[in-house]
Amino acid sequence: MASFSFDRELRFGDCDPSGIAYFPSYLNILNGVVEDFWAGIGFPWPELITVRKIGTPTVHLTCDFSRPSKFGDVLSFGLGISKVGGSSLHLGHVISGADGIRWRARQILAATSLVDHHAIPWPDDVRAALVAHVSVGEGTEATPA
Repeated sequence: MASFSFDRELRFGDCDPSGIAYFPSYLNILNGVVEDFWAGIGFPWPELITVRKIGTPTVHLTCDFSRPSKFGDVLSFGLGISKVGGSSLHLGHVISGADGIRWRARQILAATSLVDHHAIPWPDDVRAALVAHVSVGEGTEATPA
């Protein structure tokens, strides 16, 4: 399902004193993956946020952790778009290590105006890029404009 994949080694600061990934650090890493995704589809955050004044806050997030990761592990963060709504974006994340899946996340982002902090429809060019990357299968869909 993943349309994008980003590899990242777990760093010392990502882990608790026992050397196991600290889940708040996972979420910070996930945010970096989402930022890389936006750049990958042609809309880097500096452009969206500072020039176009479009925010993409997370409005819903669920995570399921299946096995621990340790300091030094290289993880592959797979990201796929499952649905593009009028002002929402549904993402699926699968995070894997050498021994298989470590955790999964479902995330919903919203398009917002950074002028008045209200939801806005995706601009046509952004929406077209998002819809072009919707993952096929697993019940995914792109809603019409």
